[in-house]
Amino acid sequence: MKPLDATDKRILALLQENAHFTNKEIAARLGITTTPVYERIKRMEEQEYIQRYTALVDGKKLGFTLVAYCNVQLKEHAQDYLRQFESEVHSLAEVIECYHIAGMFDYLLKVIVKDMAAYQNFIVNKLAALDNIGNVQSSFVMTQVKMAVGLPLE
Repeated sequence: MKPLDATDKRILALLQENAHFTNKEIAARLGITTTPVYERIKRMEEQEYIQRYTALVDGKKLGFTLVAYCNVQLKEHAQDYLRQFESEVHSLAEVIECYHIAGMFDYLLKVIVKDMAAYQNFIVNKLAALDNIGNVQSSFVMTQVKMAVGLPLE
């Protein structure tokens, strides 16, 4: 795998800013021709530096007004139980991020739902229904102060 150079990182920074930039627009911003931009992007896709392209959707405009972070503690910590939890959490549409963490809790979930009633339904009928759930502690977002989706490349 070829390591990234400064030009690669500048291309990634531009794509993180706007994935709709064309090769021609990126080339113009970098002061190079389009062919090397195309080749570099293709290589970074093949080497999975670029994993996918996606659109950021405004959840509030779609009615998703409640963001919660759930700290989840499992009853058992055997490898099979961890894998089972991770597999099951993939089926929960409300969970948009899941991290296996160190500390008092085992997992941190980011959950987005329409309102508190939807969150209660998620906790009672979905999360608590999973095997091996020991304890759940929730924190609710009051105001989003910063949200960055790009990596600090430069």
